[in-house]
Amino acid sequence: MGTQAEMASSVEQPNGQLNVSRNVIFGKYEMGRLLGQGTFAKVYHGKNLETQESVAIKVINKDQVKKEGMMEQIKREISVMRLVRHPNVVELKEVMATRGKIFFVMEYVKGGELFAKVVKGRFKEDAARKYFQQLVSAVDFCHSRGISHRDLKPENLLLDENEDLKVSDFGLSALPEQLRNDGLLHTQCGTPAYVAPEVLRKKGYDGAKVDIWSSGVILYVLLAGYLPFQEENLMKMYRKVFKAEFEFPDCISVDAKRLISKLLVSDPERRITIPAIMRTPWFQKGFTKPVAFSIEEDAVGGFKEQGDSFSGELELVRSNSKPRFYNAFEFISSMSSGFDLSSLFESRRKSGSMFTSRCSASAIVGKIEGVAKKLNFGVLSVKDYKVKLQGRSEGRKGKLGVTADVFEVAPEVVLVEFSKSSGDTLEYKKFCEDGMRPALKDIVWCWQGEENPQ
Repeated sequence: MGTQAEMASSVEQPNGQLNVSRNVIFGKYEMGRLLGQGTFAKVYHGKNLETQESVAIKVINKDQVKKEGMMEQIKREISVMRLVRHPNVVELKEVMATRGKIFFVMEYVKGGELFAKVVKGRFKEDAARKYFQQLVSAVDFCHSRGISHRDLKPENLLLDENEDLKVSDFGLSALPEQLRNDGLLHTQCGTPAYVAPEVLRKKGYDGAKVDIWSSGVILYVLLAGYLPFQEENLMKMYRKVFKAEFEFPDCISVDAKRLISKLLVSDPERRITIPAIMRTPWFQKGFTKPVAFSIEEDAVGGFKEQGDSFSGELELVRSNSKPRFYNAFEFISSMSSGFDLSSLFESRRKSGSMFTSRCSASAIVGKIEGVAKKLNFGVLSVKDYKVKLQGRSEGRKGKLGVTADVFEVAPEVVLVEFSKSSGDTLEYKKFCEDGMRPALKDIVWCWQGEENPQ
């Protein structure tokens, strides 16, 4: 597991010095025993010195992940964990970095992996049902935020001191921006025994439906005590997966068999959906839907760094580069009410979402940030004159996400375009019309669809 001295040597202090006696990082967390390690990271028990709360601290070697081309995966994991706070998802509390390391400060789940219980034998039906209910509830919430886990298995399901389940390890998860033009994911990932047949076919897949298949395998394992598609030869196992060919032991009840048969369907279009799962009598027994919400923007905050920059989703990146140039024909077409050709090119542009200004690009960015905060929106990132905002309150379809793009049209003319990145369309329109539009009137030269400025 490693001695205290070894653990201390692996902890890099923000000032570049090692604190061997207490293993304190950033003056805030005391590092303790090694809990586990993987290829690129070690996980330590830690303690918040201010609150005395136990935490788990995942320490990632920057050079290693850069060398292996894994930095985007690390950024994605951070982005995903920021989007969800759910009773059955491991909470990300803070992310920090030094020159050589990235530190994930996470909720400490001391009950260990569900896998450790699975290897001891099958569960009684009520216990299996409880864990499956908690798993589906967490997965449903992730899907509502556009996130698919893609590597659900008992090793990634932890248990807390109350024997409640916590989904962990979002390193292979997918966000909506990873979808290709066909609206599907194409990355081959997951664990063979739990991976859905459509992933193996390499023709694109829906990440949410993949999670449902994996949940079905997990439910089978909990109730049977072994895998449904177990074979020593990998190709033989894959053939069974492709056909969804498995048998039930007698110990599984009729209702549970009926549900598993709907989960482990090789055609993803015919596979049961999460709302339908939640309506089944077997699932409904004793189920209470937990309260879940998105993480507030300030709850995790930006990276606290020393030395070189780790350009992640959470930090504000401000460069001295000029804003991007916007094609003059597009500008004329979009802004002129009497010559509006935008519908011929981009149907996504709506009246009132674009304006021109004679202020500098940097002044406009600063103004948008200030107005956003007054409207109770957090500023997620500012990079290359693209401002990403997120509402702090929950809307009809989650938190409203808005992006403001600032373009240069001419030496003294700047174009700003707002677009919805997540949330409800009606709430977005209200944000533009009732929020941004009146608040920005002192810097606006002309809104799209209005008469040209004189």
